Amino acid sequence: MKQSSLSIRPFVGCRNFEISRNFYRDLGFEEMVISSDMSLFRTENVGFYLQDAFVQDWIDNTMIFLEVENAQNTWEELMSLNLPAKYKDVRLTPIRVEHWGRECFVHDPSGILWHFGEFFNKQ
Repeated sequence: MKQSSLSIRPFVGCRNFEISRNFYRDLGFEEMVISSDMSLFRTENVGFYLQDAFVQDWIDNTMIFLEVENAQNTWEELMSLNLPAKYKDVRLTPIRVEHWGRECFVHDPSGILWHFGEFFNKQ
């Protein structure tokens, strides 16, 4: 591409729009309502669009990688939020160390898999 890129914002579906909106706000994202069936969720300079749209195959195959500065701090923060107690089907998976870095995982209320990862060397 010859143009400068400013951001990338994937579109994410969900099983229950209101539950997912609450989940992402609890996770720490700031919500900007775009319409009755879509919101932009942001944290610092990254974001995604949450849609009131559910397609099982799409949800089952959606994974999002969010690079973080410190996977351990992120894991501790995720644990402190007690999200599995608040939201049915939310699962947290502890830090796993790979050859490239560390990551932990969160399945959102619809089943979308979030990777929160820290690279050993900038990729």
